Amino acid sequence: MFDYYRKNRTRKIHLFSVLSFALIIFIVAFSGNLISKFSSSHSIVFVSKSSSQQPLKSTFVQKPNFSKKKEAHIIKEEVQDVDDHVNLVPPFNLTVEQRICWFKKKLPEFSILKSSRLSRQFNSRVNKFLNSRNCIVKFFMTWISPANTFGRREFFALETLFKSHRKGCLIILSRTLDTPRGVTILNPLTELGYNVVSVTPELSFLFNRTPVETWYTDLKKGNKDPGEIPLAQNLSNLIRLAVLYKYGGVYLDTDFIILKDFSSLRNSIGAQSVSANGNWTRLNNAVLIFDRKHPLLYKFMEEFALSFDGNKWGQNGPYLVSRVVERLTMMSTEKYQLNFTVLPPISFYPVDWVRVSGFFMKLNTRTHSRWIDAKLSQLSGETYGVHLWNKRSSKIKIEKGSIIGRLISDHCLFCKDIYPS
Repeated sequence: MFDYYRKNRTRKIHLFSVLSFALIIFIVAFSGNLISKFSSSHSIVFVSKSSSQQPLKSTFVQKPNFSKKKEAHIIKEEVQDVDDHVNLVPPFNLTVEQRICWFKKKLPEFSILKSSRLSRQFNSRVNKFLNSRNCIVKFFMTWISPANTFGRREFFALETLFKSHRKGCLIILSRTLDTPRGVTILNPLTELGYNVVSVTPELSFLFNRTPVETWYTDLKKGNKDPGEIPLAQNLSNLIRLAVLYKYGGVYLDTDFIILKDFSSLRNSIGAQSVSANGNWTRLNNAVLIFDRKHPLLYKFMEEFALSFDGNKWGQNGPYLVSRVVERLTMMSTEKYQLNFTVLPPISFYPVDWVRVSGFFMKLNTRTHSRWIDAKLSQLSGETYGVHLWNKRSSKIKIEKGSIIGRLISDHCLFCKDIYPS
């Protein structure tokens, strides 16, 4: 009798424990769901106020409802993106032969060079996007970094672009943003009807029948020295030329604050600096405005293939466009035939990278306040966009009342977390 009671009591205790555990699981899951719904519907655009490189969260849409398997796959891909971005840089102090050997071994890991089902749809996706919209201006950007590094500063570039171009279209050439996380990042804009999409580029298509086709074929075979500078950075310099050559429009770096409409501009490149007599001394490729198949773009790509050097910063970017245009300027007849304009620094580079920190500061003096007011007045009349020189300024906080702070405030759409605390 005692044994039966003990066994029966044990069964009851066991049953009670199971039911209690199940109830606890239900309560945790239910409360978690409520919290998730609440946080999704009340989330702010930017996760962190302390870092300009934190990922975005949508203000308008709930977090995508992925299965655990899908979410694990996305996390794995994002980790791989970070690994690719950090690790696929050759060690320093290698000889050319050693670096080529390293590159051949690492070649299968360079996802940017790979063709995929998604990348092979590049041209059809771009044409479908552009043909289904009445684009007043076509914009292109590239994003070669992991999606979770697309932060506040980059998003302000998109906000200010669409504030000035409500009927503009923006295509971001990016494998990492052509993902569920990328969709979430752009949702605040797409939910309001702005024309923006991320598309995985197919480099073989972009470079086909251009002066860089053979160069790219040799690169994919591992027969080119990639240099010490990250290859993706140099490929970004080339992609912008090729995409404009194929489609025409405006290329912009993601570290711009756009101030006014670009629709009056055609076949133009901006000077970064000028001499005392007003002649340009350096051009920059952070913004390019060209018709489809413009011959100057062709010459830029020719120069890229002939003089590529992955060890010199700027060699395949700002210095390249400067070299080509300088040669053409010496041949005035050819420059006239090519039909392009060099715009003054005030158009896109009103402050150079050495002094850009001053645009982020606000001193509590009357003299400095007057200088800011005068500078803003000048920018409002002559400047299309302000290049932020992100490599130099990304860690600089935007101070309230500064030139950059006031420009963003005047030209943003959502205006979230302009001044990090």
